[in-house]
Amino acid sequence: MRYIRRVSAPDGRSTRHSVHAVARRTEALVNALTGHGPDGPAPEEVARLLREHGESEPLTVGPGDVAELRTAALALREVFAATGTDAAAAALNRLLARGTGPLRLTSHGGDSPWHPHLDRADDAPWGEWFLASSCLCLTVLLWERQRPPGGLCAAPGCGDVYLTLGSGVPRRYCSRRCATRERVAAHRRARALPGGGRGGADRC
Repeated sequence: MRYIRRVSAPDGRSTRHSVHAVARRTEALVNALTGHGPDGPAPEEVARLLREHGESEPLTVGPGDVAELRTAALALREVFAATGTDAAAAALNRLLARGTGPLRLTSHGGDSPWHPHLDRADDAPWGEWFLASSCLCLTVLLWERQRPPGGLCAAPGCGDVYLTLGSGVPRRYCSRRCATRERVAAHRRARALPGGGRGGADRC
């Protein structure tokens, strides 16, 4: 069971509960929890990421919590792996039906701005909280933009998830590093072909 997370700010406002902030936390945790082999990262690493994304003390994460968070992260990858808006919406609908409770508003006892939750209570287990809060923010992103909220990196050997928060041409890579590596590889492959053709560049 997790502790209730509390946030206070001098002006009474916080961006920690914004859709984009929660989406960034989802992206970071999904990548961390599904990219460390079959057992996932150490509890200390997960706790560090939670603090980096606004979760405050007291904060306790144990091996059982990591296992629950990892299960949620693997389920959330289905949304990022979906091809097209309809498929992403269907994946979110499955998760919303399976792993969330009724929509409610909370201020965590007055220590944060009012914001929506889909978990059962403010002290719900980490895995339930993560799945519910991530489903909510990804649902809003798809609703607002009418496009998938993210995707899986196309770079061979990467597989990280990424968010599509901007406008313009849809992304294919999680970072400029992966995009540059693939662009260089494509250029080398093209030069190796008869005639030394030129490869195209993908937007990162």
